Amino acid sequence: MVKGALLVAGTTSDAGKSVVTAGICRWLARQGVRVAPFKAQNMSLNSYVTADGAEIGRAQAAQARAAGLEPVADMNPVLLKPGSDRRSQVVLMGRPVADVDAMEYGALKDLLRTTSLEALKRLREQYDVVVCEGAGSPAEINLRRSDIANMGLARAANLPVLVVGDIDRGGVFAAFYGTVGLLDAADQALVSGFVVNKFRGAKELLRPGLDMIGRLTGREVYGVLPWLEGPWLDVEDSLALDGRQVAARPPYGRQTLRVAVVRLPRISNFTDVDALAAEPGVLVRFVSDPAELDDADLVVLPGSRATVDDLTWLRERGLAAALRERSGPVLGICGGFQMLGREIVDEVESGAGRVEGLGLLPVRITFERHKRLARPEGQAYGERVQAYEIHHGVATVEGGEPFLDGCRQGNVWGTTWHGALENDGFRRAFLADVAARAGRDFAPDPATDFAALREERLDALGDLVEQHLDTAALLHLIQHGPPPGLPLLPPGAQMGEPR
Repeated sequence: MVKGALLVAGTTSDAGKSVVTAGICRWLARQGVRVAPFKAQNMSLNSYVTADGAEIGRAQAAQARAAGLEPVADMNPVLLKPGSDRRSQVVLMGRPVADVDAMEYGALKDLLRTTSLEALKRLREQYDVVVCEGAGSPAEINLRRSDIANMGLARAANLPVLVVGDIDRGGVFAAFYGTVGLLDAADQALVSGFVVNKFRGAKELLRPGLDMIGRLTGREVYGVLPWLEGPWLDVEDSLALDGRQVAARPPYGRQTLRVAVVRLPRISNFTDVDALAAEPGVLVRFVSDPAELDDADLVVLPGSRATVDDLTWLRERGLAAALRERSGPVLGICGGFQMLGREIVDEVESGAGRVEGLGLLPVRITFERHKRLARPEGQAYGERVQAYEIHHGVATVEGGEPFLDGCRQGNVWGTTWHGALENDGFRRAFLADVAARAGRDFAPDPATDFAALREERLDALGDLVEQHLDTAALLHLIQHGPPPGLPLLPPGAQMGEPR
């Protein structure tokens, strides 16, 4: 029986840690191994609500699905949600406990470390294998003393570490060598090998580099994962949105339906539009210029961790005026819904007090200290809708037509519900209505099954692991830990122990 654990680290953010973790979970689950994902500390504005009302990172929820499990708070005990460049909300075991800056965070680190290790211990007692995901890079030497997600976790739990590098960005071999070299001796002893991710081309061209990095570091390259076309669902990092345009599947109807998603500075839960991109013939773009709204059949104003600040940004960019002048369909979700209202009273998130909204919906928003975390159900367009809620702002609806606990007025819809578009019947009916209002000869594909597409995507990640990694060596690493006698690279060997 396979028994053990592994930490998947990365040379950078968005190197592919989440994808590789999900792929390993799916591959192990298909082998009959009871496996669970884990991320000690996640900094992300894409989150999810578990069945018992806990908030965790969206990527960990997807990894739980890859493992065939219902997500729970133990899989992501610490979630940091940045509200600005300096402050983040700390979510501990699924509940917000503080709003801190970097210095205040230091006072919490012992509690966060203890809580994370206890959560990992519980998972290891319940499951055969726990696949842990790191955060950022393990070589963030300025953060090493307070680290609980990378080498701090690996040291505390004696985990072998696999480092993933994104070759599409370039410099992957230097990143591998530098990652190991910047670590102290005890940390280096846990770094067991590498995975090259996002490779396009003939693997033979990589062979000299793979051989050399093996000789230079004394560590195995466990495999090369090819570039996977199409979007990875449930990404957690907004880096993935830079320049993103997604036409996920070939057109089904006679015309393409064009969706523009406003790329807010503190955009949250942008995964709400994954289901739109999965619909044949729907083109989804993330935009930040008013002119980019002109040819959109639907504009989505998504969630935000800083509603008032992002509303100010809309005004400064000219997007607020463009939205007010727009006659075509607009959908606001959570923070976007709040911005579309008449007024926001916020003494909690921004402390700005009373702020004028865009005035496109007859709604007034009051921020409360208690965060609402729920899994609501309802109906719209005669279709059943299951969703989840994560918000401090409470809406008082003063007119319009009811719409998923929000409202609709004219061509503008607003709701606090995340994930509503993942409901196939509702999504088709909504898009058909949008197309009619936009004058598009577009018909949603009645065969599109978003849940099935997500499962296909997770299977594809499992296939990548099974077909392109040395799975026998990976199993040995999970069960037996780091290979003994791994060589030390200077200057890490002389850096001394982190305190």
